[in-house]
Amino acid sequence: MNSIVKQPTNGRAIKGSILSNDRKTTYAELRTDLLERFPSGFAPGGVAIDDIAQLRLQNTFDTHLDIARAMATVMRRDMAEYDADSSKFTQSLGCWSGFHAQQMIKSVKRQRGGSSKGAYVYLSGWMVAGLRNRFGHLPDQSMHEKTAVVDLVEEIYVSLRQADEVALNDLFKALKDARTAGDTKAEAAAIAAIDGFETHVVPIIADIDAGFGNEHATYLLAKELIRAGACCLQIENQVSDAKQCGHQDGKVTVPREDFIEKLRACRLAFEELGVSDGLVVARTDSLGAGLTQKIPVSQKPGDLAAEYTKWLKTEPVTNASPLGEGEVAIWLDGKLVRPSRLANGLFKFREETGRARVIEDCIASINEGGADLLWIETDTPNVNEIASIVAEIRKAAPSAKLAYNNSPSFNWTLSIRKQIRAEWLAEGRIGADAYPDGNALMAAALDDSELGREADARLARFQVDIAAKAGVFHNLITLPTFHLTAKSVDELATGYFGSDRMKAYVNTVQREEIRRGVSAVKHQHEVGSDLGDTFKEMVGGDRALKAGGHANTMNQFAAA
Repeated sequence: MNSIVKQPTNGRAIKGSILSNDRKTTYAELRTDLLERFPSGFAPGGVAIDDIAQLRLQNTFDTHLDIARAMATVMRRDMAEYDADSSKFTQSLGCWSGFHAQQMIKSVKRQRGGSSKGAYVYLSGWMVAGLRNRFGHLPDQSMHEKTAVVDLVEEIYVSLRQADEVALNDLFKALKDARTAGDTKAEAAAIAAIDGFETHVVPIIADIDAGFGNEHATYLLAKELIRAGACCLQIENQVSDAKQCGHQDGKVTVPREDFIEKLRACRLAFEELGVSDGLVVARTDSLGAGLTQKIPVSQKPGDLAAEYTKWLKTEPVTNASPLGEGEVAIWLDGKLVRPSRLANGLFKFREETGRARVIEDCIASINEGGADLLWIETDTPNVNEIASIVAEIRKAAPSAKLAYNNSPSFNWTLSIRKQIRAEWLAEGRIGADAYPDGNALMAAALDDSELGREADARLARFQVDIAAKAGVFHNLITLPTFHLTAKSVDELATGYFGSDRMKAYVNTVQREEIRRGVSAVKHQHEVGSDLGDTFKEMVGGDRALKAGGHANTMNQFAAA
């Protein structure tokens, strides 16, 4: 590897490269090294060493595989910090484009004094299916081309790396201006800012559905995702060719042995590519899944197959109810029984067994499959329910930790208000007529009621509570940028195509960008126009034809 780069990782710098130990990590070290090579201060062709230093430092990672290695280390360290203090949980938002991810991390850094520590990007398979494939808007059923998932990981990291380039280019411009002005204090401040710069690159948790095929297909896809930069892969225990969104009906799970083989496939992909800290999230959909495609073969009592088949819905085979033509029977609990089977050949589990199956799924995924994190799809956001499940899992897998989907598929307002109303009724705090039941709890009139205020308070602390009580290391929202885009475009279109016209754009977009400090208000700068000007100066000096001159209308936003 030829370039010399700095690899800051969320405030915990990794000294040198993952692959070599001879790389410089500060501007002064790099400049000294370059001066040893080029004592005149110029490389052949009249290339200034300061320009070489800038470009090398702007290239925060050589390859996306380097990103996967570095971000896996970041996640491992974050997990260790969470184990010591549950308030140090991590968060992400699902992003369906590189630009969404870039703007999210820029916002986090703006709020947190330049740090993105604890903030990740979630890559949702739902949004790839719904928004990022060649077949149009599709449901979350693994109908899209699997390469679209890889392409989005690649795109996100290109955008985050470009954010690094733009930000560092601004810092180097400040350094150049300070030197031109002979301001040594400003020069030192600029160098300190360059050396202390924290990359926009953060871990991505990538959703690969059920693996898009058999275990070998899963392994091949996993390798491509890792090469694109993914340090953490999330895979679910559904049948790949019958996959459904976790919040829809008709989910079909696979036997635990099958799922464990796919977890191993992901692990082998990480190890083959040298991402030894890579993480695998095992997701179980069993809480809402009542079907299985296969009945696994048990080799001995209590093995994974036996523990899976014990939950099948069956009826005894008797003289009065013999087997019919084409029916299937198994020996279960000392009896010959007929599993309940649908017309499509799928087998049914007994009702009300989902919770027990989830617990067993999770224990097997950790203890047998080596999963690093668990994901349990629930039907409502209930802290106590999640905590009680995790408590059962930890009896057999004490280190179990979760990534939890704070899903937009939940009606959060209704769910939390229902929970509070039920609690207050049980405590005798209110009577049944104090607040309406059911969907009437959504009424806007209740927003400022005691119930409404308590619901909002619980929403604000929901992630803190599940991190402390339910072992949730990572809180994510799968589809926020889908819904935000729909809402924001509707808000603008309503005003713009109505009577407000330009007032709608200025009031709801541009003025808010300026006042909130959103850098994208200077959209030319945001997409690298200044980067282009800088490079033209590097190679052409005064001959450079630049876009950022006095006639550039972006100058109107100089103070923004």
